[in-house]
Amino acid sequence: MSSFEKLSLPVTLIEGLAKSQISTPTEIQEKVIPIALENKDIIGKSQTGSGKTLAYLLPIFNKIDSSKREMQAIILAPTHELVMQIDREIKLLATNSTLPVNSTSIIGEVNIKRQIENLKVKPHIVVGTPGRVLELIKLKKISAHTVKTIVIDEGDRLLNDKNIAPVKDIIKSTLRDRQIMIFSATITPESEKAAKEIMKEPILIKLDEDNSVSSTIDHLFVVTERRDKMEVLRKLIHASGTKKAIVFINKSEETEDTTLKLQYHKVKAYGIYGTSTKEERKKALEGFRNGKYQVLVASDIAARGLDVKGITHIFNLDLPEDPKEYLHRVGRTGRAGQSGTAISIVTDRELPTIHKFENTFNIKMAQKDIYKGEILELDEAKDLKHDNYQSSPNKKKKSTPKNLGQKKK
Repeated sequence: MSSFEKLSLPVTLIEGLAKSQISTPTEIQEKVIPIALENKDIIGKSQTGSGKTLAYLLPIFNKIDSSKREMQAIILAPTHELVMQIDREIKLLATNSTLPVNSTSIIGEVNIKRQIENLKVKPHIVVGTPGRVLELIKLKKISAHTVKTIVIDEGDRLLNDKNIAPVKDIIKSTLRDRQIMIFSATITPESEKAAKEIMKEPILIKLDEDNSVSSTIDHLFVVTERRDKMEVLRKLIHASGTKKAIVFINKSEETEDTTLKLQYHKVKAYGIYGTSTKEERKKALEGFRNGKYQVLVASDIAARGLDVKGITHIFNLDLPEDPKEYLHRVGRTGRAGQSGTAISIVTDRELPTIHKFENTFNIKMAQKDIYKGEILELDEAKDLKHDNYQSSPNKKKKSTPKNLGQKKK
């Protein structure tokens, strides 16, 4: 029996997961799925990339009666990008498992008439931002009385003072026996208290402390002069063979300059900014997902809420000042059991920060060097450089005095 079979999931779902090369549940999936299948309310906390989306989608799929043309689940998320990401996950799972479960995405600031048309087919799952979902409930375009499950993704953001009002109104519009599941990478005491006020005896599942880093990520660093950082970055991108990477910088105003320099060296790079419009971010992320862009250049602010599968490398052109930002950066690779690599380009003066990260997260950051297009162990690179220097035809030979060793007459 596979691990997913032990979680009492149907064979069709397990076969669908296999088509996406998913055969073993993550820890959060193992903890959540059995409880979710019992229709209990859940507050789930685990780090970014730990598989929270499938932890709630699999029980939802198991519960949905696809023979009925009615809305049976609402998933709320704080950003357009996350809504679209979840909707893609639903459609992929439905296709791979050959289950006739359909969904639609509902986001604000787009044509509401088109969304109303999409709702006429009575999708089983509605994924959306709270404001627009509530608007459509009030217009009686979403039949909330048939909804059996509500998921609140990134609960720490949706349960704060700014966003909780529409979330509460959505919940009130559904039947009292609905199931509520709340998930987040961080759960503050305030958001936990707010969650318990809208739930029925929720079961709290907390995994991984904030300072934990996925064991599937390799942490490397290369030491160079500050003026050579861009050149080293370019070489590392080519040497690593990455097809999907994020380059992090500290100052958002340097995004354009960094992007242009990479493009000059034939790297398919694109910069995203904290001030980018939704359309610009959408274009960037779609190009990144489909392989049009190999590298995204971003600051920590610009990358907030960014969720893209298959990122193999994180490059830190600048080291973050806050260790937690390092955690958030590298958490975008090595997800769901896949391997990932984080490479920091540092100066000698930044080495104490490297050691600080090692101590904070209990990780080993291996120093590497790059030589002739390869990322090598430091000692190996030194030996090769030394041997190359010794055998160089341009190397000047030391002249030997003619009278060396001869006695004076």
